[in-house]
Amino acid sequence: QVQLVESGGGLVQAGGSLRLSCAASGRTFSTYTMAWFRRAAGKEREFVAAISAKGGSTSYADSVKGRFTISRDNAKNTVYLQMNSPKPEDTAVYYCAAGVAGVQRTPGLYRYWGQGTQVTVSS
Repeated sequence: QVQLVESGGGLVQAGGSLRLSCAASGRTFSTYTMAWFRRAAGKEREFVAAISAKGGSTSYADSVKGRFTISRDNAKNTVYLQMNSPKPEDTAVYYCAAGVAGVQRTPGLYRYWGQGTQVTVSS
């Protein structure tokens, strides 16, 4: 069992920066692929970024590529999402997720989910 707790959300101006964190419980964090998803109001949940268990492979949605960076610190059981130059359309609840199927973009392949953290980008 893995428990995930996101933090770092809030209100940010467009063009600013924000870093989300996701702290995981348990001693097997380093064996899980970690990912960030988001759900905007009235929209489906969508993939944002993912990172492999050891951090050697990453994947990004086209909409955030070049602006967002996913990273992890296995010693701290934490995954991060650095959001640079956010746009109003990045406003959403952001969720972290843990899975064992490799770097994937499909939500159903992730086994554990956090409760989410709200990010609001003002124009």
